[in-house]
Amino acid sequence: MTAKIKLNAASGGGSISIQAPSSSSNNRVIALPDIADGTLVTSESTLDATKLSGNLPAISGAALTGISAGIEQADVWRMTSTLQGTSSVSTISTNLSRASDNTYIGSGMSQSSGVFTFPVTGKWLIYVQITAYGQYAYGRATIETQFTTNTGSSYDIVAHAYTNVSQNGGNGGGSSMAIIDITNVSTHKVRFAQSTSSTSGRFIQGASDSNQTAFTFIRLGAT
Repeated sequence: MTAKIKLNAASGGGSISIQAPSSSSNNRVIALPDIADGTLVTSESTLDATKLSGNLPAISGAALTGISAGIEQADVWRMTSTLQGTSSVSTISTNLSRASDNTYIGSGMSQSSGVFTFPVTGKWLIYVQITAYGQYAYGRATIETQFTTNTGSSYDIVAHAYTNVSQNGGNGGGSSMAIIDITNVSTHKVRFAQSTSSTSGRFIQGASDSNQTAFTFIRLGAT
Protein backbone atom coordinates (compact mmCIF):
# COMPACT_ATOMS: atom_id res chain seq x y z
CA MET A 1 0.00 0.00 0.00
CA THR A 2 1.29 3.48 -0.88
CA ALA A 3 1.69 5.69 2.18
CA LYS A 4 0.34 9.18 1.56
CA ILE A 5 -0.65 12.18 3.65
CA LYS A 6 -3.35 14.36 2.10
CA LEU A 7 -4.24 17.86 3.22
CA ASN A 8 -7.57 19.23 2.03
CA ALA A 9 -8.16 22.94 1.55
CA ALA A 10 -10.51 24.67 3.94
CA SER A 11 -12.69 25.58 0.97
CA GLY A 12 -12.71 25.24 -2.82
CA GLY A 13 -11.90 21.53 -2.97
CA GLY A 14 -8.14 21.84 -3.48
CA SER A 15 -5.66 19.51 -1.75
CA ILE A 16 -1.96 18.64 -1.48
CA SER A 17 -0.53 15.18 -0.96
CA ILE A 18 2.83 14.06 0.39
CA GLN A 19 3.72 10.55 -0.73
CA ALA A 20 6.49 8.35 0.67
CA PRO A 21 9.17 6.79 -1.61
CA SER A 22 8.09 3.62 -3.39
CA SER A 23 11.00 1.55 -2.04
CA SER A 24 11.51 0.81 1.63
CA SER A 25 15.24 1.45 1.23
CA ASN A 26 14.77 5.00 -0.06
CA ASN A 27 14.47 6.97 3.14
CA ARG A 28 14.14 10.70 2.53
CA VAL A 29 14.05 13.66 4.87
CA ILE A 30 12.62 17.05 3.90
CA ALA A 31 13.38 19.69 6.48
CA LEU A 32 11.09 22.72 6.65
CA PRO A 33 12.84 26.08 7.16
CA ASP A 34 12.77 27.43 10.67
CA ILE A 35 11.15 30.74 9.75
CA ALA A 36 7.81 32.34 10.54
CA ASP A 37 6.46 32.08 6.97
CA GLY A 38 7.67 30.52 3.76
CA THR A 39 6.70 29.67 0.20
CA LEU A 40 7.85 26.76 -1.94
CA VAL A 41 9.72 27.82 -5.11
CA THR A 42 8.69 26.12 -8.36
CA SER A 43 9.65 26.46 -12.02
CA GLU A 44 6.92 29.12 -12.34
CA SER A 45 8.03 31.17 -9.35
CA THR A 46 9.58 34.65 -9.55
CA LEU A 47 12.63 34.93 -7.32
CA ASP A 48 13.43 38.35 -5.92
CA ALA A 49 17.02 39.35 -6.71
CA THR A 50 17.49 40.45 -3.09
CA LYS A 51 17.20 36.80 -2.06
CA LEU A 52 20.34 35.85 -3.99
CA SER A 53 23.50 35.90 -1.93
CA GLY A 54 26.78 34.06 -1.55
CA ASN A 55 28.73 32.41 -4.37
CA LEU A 56 26.45 31.64 -7.30
CA PRO A 57 27.32 28.66 -9.53
CA ALA A 58 28.82 29.23 -12.97
CA ILE A 59 26.36 28.99 -15.86
CA SER A 60 26.77 28.45 -19.59
CA GLY A 61 26.09 31.45 -21.82
CA ALA A 62 25.31 29.29 -24.86
CA ALA A 63 21.55 29.88 -24.61
CA LEU A 64 21.71 33.55 -23.58
CA THR A 65 20.60 36.18 -26.10
CA GLY A 66 21.20 39.90 -26.44
CA ILE A 67 24.75 39.71 -25.10
CA SER A 68 27.67 40.75 -27.31
CA ALA A 69 30.87 38.72 -27.23
CA GLY A 70 32.92 41.84 -27.99
CA ILE A 71 35.33 42.32 -30.89
CA GLU A 72 36.00 38.94 -32.49
CA GLN A 73 37.65 40.06 -35.75
CA ALA A 74 40.33 42.76 -36.19
CA ASP A 75 43.29 43.09 -38.54
CA VAL A 76 45.86 45.69 -39.64
CA TRP A 77 47.62 45.82 -43.00
CA ARG A 78 50.26 48.32 -44.13
CA MET A 79 52.09 49.57 -47.19
CA THR A 80 55.59 48.17 -46.83
CA SER A 81 57.38 50.63 -49.12
CA THR A 82 57.01 54.22 -50.29
CA LEU A 83 54.92 54.78 -53.41
CA GLN A 84 55.30 57.65 -55.87
CA GLY A 85 51.91 59.22 -56.30
CA THR A 86 50.01 59.42 -59.59
CA SER A 87 47.80 62.26 -60.76
CA SER A 88 45.12 59.76 -61.80
CA VAL A 89 43.49 57.43 -59.29
CA SER A 90 45.44 54.16 -59.08
CA THR A 91 44.68 51.02 -57.07
CA ILE A 92 47.28 50.12 -54.44
CA SER A 93 47.92 46.53 -55.49
CA THR A 94 51.48 45.73 -54.39
CA ASN A 95 53.70 46.00 -51.31
CA LEU A 96 50.82 45.23 -48.95
CA SER A 97 51.38 43.08 -45.89
CA ARG A 98 49.76 42.31 -42.56
CA ALA A 99 51.40 44.36 -39.81
CA SER A 100 53.58 41.67 -38.26
CA ASP A 101 53.90 43.45 -34.92
CA ASN A 102 50.11 43.81 -34.54
CA THR A 103 48.41 40.64 -33.34
CA TYR A 104 45.21 40.18 -35.31
CA ILE A 105 42.00 38.82 -33.81
CA GLY A 106 40.00 36.04 -35.45
CA SER A 107 40.66 34.69 -38.93
CA GLY A 108 42.17 37.86 -40.40
CA MET A 109 41.69 39.52 -43.77
CA SER A 110 43.04 38.09 -47.03
CA GLN A 111 44.29 40.11 -49.99
CA SER A 112 44.99 39.53 -53.67
CA SER A 113 46.27 42.27 -56.02
CA GLY A 114 45.01 44.89 -53.57
CA VAL A 115 41.48 43.49 -53.21
CA PHE A 116 40.65 42.57 -49.61
CA THR A 117 38.31 39.71 -48.68
CA PHE A 118 36.56 39.58 -45.30
CA PRO A 119 36.69 36.38 -43.22
CA VAL A 120 33.07 36.63 -41.98
CA THR A 121 29.96 38.71 -42.59
CA GLY A 122 29.02 41.64 -40.35
CA LYS A 123 29.24 45.39 -39.87
CA TRP A 124 32.91 46.32 -40.38
CA LEU A 125 34.79 49.51 -39.55
CA ILE A 126 37.47 50.44 -42.10
CA TYR A 127 40.07 52.92 -40.81
CA VAL A 128 42.72 54.29 -43.19
CA GLN A 129 45.77 56.33 -42.22
CA ILE A 130 47.93 58.03 -44.85
CA THR A 131 51.37 59.58 -44.50
CA ALA A 132 52.86 61.50 -47.44
CA TYR A 133 55.61 63.98 -48.26
CA GLY A 134 56.54 66.38 -51.07
CA GLN A 135 59.87 67.45 -52.52
CA TYR A 136 59.40 70.45 -54.76
CA ALA A 137 56.13 72.21 -54.03
CA TYR A 138 53.01 72.14 -51.89
CA GLY A 139 50.31 69.67 -52.84
CA ARG A 140 47.98 66.99 -51.61
CA ALA A 141 47.69 63.21 -51.46
CA THR A 142 44.63 61.04 -50.93
CA ILE A 143 43.60 57.42 -50.48
CA GLU A 144 40.10 56.32 -51.43
CA THR A 145 38.33 53.40 -49.74
CA GLN A 146 36.43 51.64 -52.52
CA PHE A 147 33.70 49.07 -51.83
CA THR A 148 32.12 46.52 -54.17
CA THR A 149 29.10 44.26 -53.67
CA ASN A 150 29.44 42.47 -57.01
CA THR A 151 32.94 40.90 -56.88
CA GLY A 152 34.62 43.92 -58.41
CA SER A 153 32.33 44.63 -61.37
CA SER A 154 31.93 48.14 -59.96
CA TYR A 155 33.21 50.02 -56.91
CA ASP A 156 31.76 52.85 -54.85
CA ILE A 157 33.94 55.34 -52.97
CA VAL A 158 32.91 55.24 -49.30
CA ALA A 159 35.71 57.34 -47.73
CA HIS A 160 38.63 59.66 -48.52
CA ALA A 161 41.79 60.06 -46.45
CA TYR A 162 43.37 63.41 -47.37
CA THR A 163 46.62 65.11 -46.45
CA ASN A 164 48.47 68.20 -47.61
CA VAL A 165 52.21 67.96 -48.21
CA SER A 166 54.76 70.74 -48.16
CA GLN A 167 57.92 71.23 -50.16
CA ASN A 168 61.46 70.17 -49.30
CA GLY A 169 60.52 66.87 -47.72
CA GLY A 170 57.64 68.15 -45.61
CA ASN A 171 55.37 65.41 -44.24
CA GLY A 172 51.60 65.32 -43.91
CA GLY A 173 49.13 62.85 -42.51
CA GLY A 174 45.41 62.14 -42.58
CA SER A 175 42.82 59.44 -41.98
CA SER A 176 39.33 58.26 -42.87
CA MET A 177 36.69 55.91 -41.49
CA ALA A 178 33.77 54.02 -42.99
CA ILE A 179 31.36 51.38 -41.70
CA ILE A 180 30.22 48.89 -44.33
CA ASP A 181 27.81 45.97 -44.22
CA ILE A 182 29.37 42.71 -45.42
CA THR A 183 26.45 40.38 -46.10
CA ASN A 184 28.33 38.08 -48.48
CA VAL A 185 32.08 37.51 -48.19
CA SER A 186 32.26 36.17 -51.74
CA THR A 187 30.93 39.34 -53.39
CA HIS A 188 31.53 42.17 -50.86
CA LYS A 189 35.14 43.37 -50.96
CA VAL A 190 37.23 46.54 -50.56
CA ARG A 191 40.32 48.01 -52.16
CA PHE A 192 42.27 51.24 -51.75
CA ALA A 193 43.34 53.70 -54.43
CA GLN A 194 45.76 56.64 -54.25
CA SER A 195 46.23 59.87 -56.13
CA THR A 196 48.29 63.04 -55.72
CA SER A 197 48.06 66.57 -57.09
CA SER A 198 51.19 65.95 -59.16
CA THR A 199 53.34 63.02 -60.17
CA SER A 200 56.45 65.07 -59.53
CA GLY A 201 57.82 64.80 -56.01
CA ARG A 202 54.69 63.45 -54.30
CA PHE A 203 55.20 60.28 -52.33
CA ILE A 204 52.91 58.16 -50.13
CA GLN A 205 55.05 56.69 -47.41
CA GLY A 206 55.25 53.06 -46.43
CA ALA A 207 57.50 50.98 -44.23
CA SER A 208 57.83 47.31 -43.40
CA ASP A 209 58.38 47.91 -39.69
CA SER A 210 55.76 50.55 -38.80
CA ASN A 211 52.29 51.79 -39.72
CA GLN A 212 52.84 54.88 -41.86
CA THR A 213 50.18 54.21 -44.46
CA ALA A 214 47.96 51.46 -43.07
CA PHE A 215 44.50 49.91 -43.21
CA THR A 216 42.61 48.69 -40.13
CA PHE A 217 39.61 46.33 -40.28
CA ILE A 218 37.41 45.80 -37.21
CA ARG A 219 34.17 43.81 -37.11
CA LEU A 220 31.74 45.73 -34.90
CA GLY A 221 28.81 43.31 -34.93
CA ALA A 222 26.49 41.13 -36.93
CA THR A 223 25.02 42.21 -40.25
